[in-house]
Formats: sequence, C-alpha cells, structure tokens
Amino acid sequence: MDRRGWYLVPAYPEKNHMSVVIQVKRGEKVKIAIAKEGNDVSSHFGRCPQFAIVDVEDNKLIKKDIIDNPGHRKDFLPQFFYDKGIDCIIVGGLGHRASMIFKDKGIKVIVGVTGDIDKVIDDMLKGTLEGGESLCEPGKGKGYGIEKED
Repeated sequence: MDRRGWYLVPAYPEKNHMSVVIQVKRGEKVKIAIAKEGNDVSSHFGRCPQFAIVDVEDNKLIKKDIIDNPGHRKDFLPQFFYDKGIDCIIVGGLGHRASMIFKDKGIKVIVGVTGDIDKVIDDMLKGTLEGGESLCEPGKGKGYGIEKED
C-alpha cells in the first residue's frame, strides 16, 4: 500500500497482469487519468484525443472531467499530469520510456486496459479491473491521433 492508501495486486503474475484494487483511506482522494478515444480507453496514451480525469474518495467516484490532450511532446505529459496531482494513469498502450518517467514521478501506470471508460471506472472501483501487456509498440503510433510535436 502506498502513501495514498491504495495499491496494485497481481492477478496473473506469470503473465504480468495486474488487478487494480483501490482502498482509499477515509478523507483521502486518488486522482486518475484515463486515456480516452470516444467512449473507450485509448490504445495510445500520448496520441489520444482526450483524457478522463477521475477523482475517487472513500472508494467512490466523486468527479469525472474530460480534458483535451494538451499535446504530445517529449517528456511533457508526465510533467503535466504530475502538476495536476495525478496518482495513476490507465491506458491500452504506453511506450517504455514514458512509462519510466511516470514511475519516476511516483505516478502508477496501468497498461493493457481496453473497453468502455465507464465500465473501466466501475471495474476499478469494484477491484476487478485487470491490466496486462502494453498495446503500444515502438513506432506504431505514427499517423494515429495527435501527432508528436518536436
């Protein structure tokens, strides 16, 4: 369990899958960013059109805001979400380098998640959300969604 009172539990350790179990201490909040494309979790974090920003308190959804992707630039999104107080990101795919930067900033990373955003949030609150392998492969995001800026 980390300082915020929530943790990740291995669902299938041999496959590197993770179940997300949230147990938030009374009065504590957890803020989560979910990469969004339409009503579904996006398979490409940096290139997704929008993010759902979800506030959870006492294991209940308190607030869900949708923000446009502020831009896909080197090292930008990890700092952007750190400054916004994000504790965890959920996405289908994320590059290894970006994943390491998020982790260095103390932001948990859940990859391999697909499906409807509202169902993902519901599963997360019930402790049944499972992540897995990243759906992102180097170079595969080119031409998809928001282009990377120099």
